[in-house]
Amino acid sequence: MPSLVTERIESVKAGIISAGAFSIAELVVVVASSLIIPVIISNPLAIIVDWTWSVRLAIGAISGFLFGVTYRYIIRGDRNSHLNDGAVLAFGLVRGLALVEQDFTLSELSSVLFLIISSIVCFAIARLVLDLAIELKLIEPFT
Repeated sequence: MPSLVTERIESVKAGIISAGAFSIAELVVVVASSLIIPVIISNPLAIIVDWTWSVRLAIGAISGFLFGVTYRYIIRGDRNSHLNDGAVLAFGLVRGLALVEQDFTLSELSSVLFLIISSIVCFAIARLVLDLAIELKLIEPFT
């Protein structure tokens, strides 16, 4: 039976791995939304990269860390896909909806949906990386 210190170390490792995976996925989303999406909507002057992306990445890293720690406890040793998917969906929806916690018009609906879906995708990527780390025995599952 692992000690409490060992469990905490494994949780911190899960958090760090998840924060890294989430941050990389979030960086791809930020770059895509800063460079590609404005071109698609025919506004080339909007390509100017805003430095608020660094704040978004920092918040994403914190969210990813908390997801990793929590995900390790949620899945434990189970092979229940509903728990795995539910954790991703819960974290993704909470973060995605928090990003759009403002009044928006119907014309901005695509931007709102993009934020929600990209948040869910980032957590799904973090989950896949965590599952791989557990499978490779880099992180021990919670017992």
